[in-house]
Amino acid sequence: MNTSRALLYSFTDPTFRPLKSPPDISSPKRRPRERLNFRVRLHADHRCCVFRVSVRNSGRGETGKVYADVKSERYEIVDSVPESVKLEKDALDDVVLDSTMPWWEEFPKRWVIVILCFSAFLLCNMDRVNMSIAILPMTAENNWNPATVGLIQSSFFWGYLLTQKVLGFGVIWWSVATILTPVAAKVGLPFLLVVRAFMGIGEGVAMPAMNNILSKWVPVSERSRSLAFVYSGMYLGSVTGLAFSPFLIHQYGWPSVFYSFGSLGTVWFAAWLTKAHSSPHDDPQLRPAEKKLIFANSFSKEPVETIPWGLILSKAPVWALIVSHFCHNWGTFILLTWMPTYYNQVLKFNLTESSLFCVLPWLTMAFSANLGGWIADTLVSKGLSVTTVRKIMQSIGFLGPAFFLTQLSHVDSPAVAVLCMACSQGTDAFSQSGLYSNHQDIAPRYSGVLLGLSNTAGVLAGVLGTAATGYILQHGKNSSLAFITAGSWDDVFKVSVGLYLVGTVVWNLFSTGEKILD
Repeated sequence: MNTSRALLYSFTDPTFRPLKSPPDISSPKRRPRERLNFRVRLHADHRCCVFRVSVRNSGRGETGKVYADVKSERYEIVDSVPESVKLEKDALDDVVLDSTMPWWEEFPKRWVIVILCFSAFLLCNMDRVNMSIAILPMTAENNWNPATVGLIQSSFFWGYLLTQKVLGFGVIWWSVATILTPVAAKVGLPFLLVVRAFMGIGEGVAMPAMNNILSKWVPVSERSRSLAFVYSGMYLGSVTGLAFSPFLIHQYGWPSVFYSFGSLGTVWFAAWLTKAHSSPHDDPQLRPAEKKLIFANSFSKEPVETIPWGLILSKAPVWALIVSHFCHNWGTFILLTWMPTYYNQVLKFNLTESSLFCVLPWLTMAFSANLGGWIADTLVSKGLSVTTVRKIMQSIGFLGPAFFLTQLSHVDSPAVAVLCMACSQGTDAFSQSGLYSNHQDIAPRYSGVLLGLSNTAGVLAGVLGTAATGYILQHGKNSSLAFITAGSWDDVFKVSVGLYLVGTVVWNLFSTGEKILD
């Protein structure tokens, strides 16, 4: 007959004392010793259970662990518990989980996944916006004209269009492409375009893969805040990339931006391989309590076996979503890729000032997105229809940027111009509570399909918009990037404003917040 010990409970309680302290170890005149050990024997008929109790004074209260001696012998399982082994009522009411374990071992695994997704999105936008800063010294070094710059900026979206599924694969793919960017630029323009397209392929998998992973790991009750946290990584990534790129360029040259940012992706990938699993079912280290919480608060959808493309494409709200996504992203991607150039060439900011002032719109966007979400939820809770709320939020997301971009041609102060840019991006962020929330509204089961459709249209706007901006600037009053005039930029902004107005009309005429597809 073999005997072993099993850990039953670990607990911490500042008021904990044994119900009946053994006389040989307790002392009413002094504090408990640093460590107390005693046994509790429970007798039932001819059987005996032995519990070992360890109590330690940590200075903040007593912590304890309860072990049981387990013997490998046959025993009879009974339906009722003998009175002699019943614990005193409410004896374990104050028991909590062990706080003596390192905090990183107690940290919920699902939030490890959330943090990794957040950091992946942070790196995603860091690696995306670094080119918007580095393109300035690269242009001077290679004597590129605006049309060529627009072609380089848009090449990223060529690859992005192809992938709209594995997150870890995507991060390591785009990180390697980022590292290879300086090498490709030295070899020649065609090689640079290919590498940037490859980077777009890697980043194209990020959003759908992240949504798929979080839908498995995060219970419904925590999904909104986890998604908000993950998406805020994109804004923070833009801020980080724009803030650190000028320093790296001035200190170590423009290639250092790509080498350093790309290397961070390899570090992330190593952490992902050791800490993450695609599903809670696949994680052998996931604690049973957390697994129970995840599955108890999740709802299972009937899998989509066939996609009714004809039915989906026959619905006017679906086309309203697609067209509006295109109109929205045209202006957004132009500001993302060309804003530092505008600050540098039109407002005459130097490289460091250009990147630092580019941070302000992204910070404004992070604040406004959360503000818009709070307003939308409040309006719905007060009885306003989802359709009305979506139209209000998206109208702000269209008309706000349109208004502030039109003001840029009338301002003479760089400070006011920066303020207009920040307000444009800030009102743009209300779209998070408009069209970006509409996929789940109108077709919950096919929301992924709708996201793929509308996001493809949005990325197509990125391809055409960034390239068209370079063409407009190239064929403006001057052909050299160094002599771009404010008049050339007025034409760029007019196109964006026109599309914002088209999107406003289409959205308000044809969108809905009601479910149209089961």
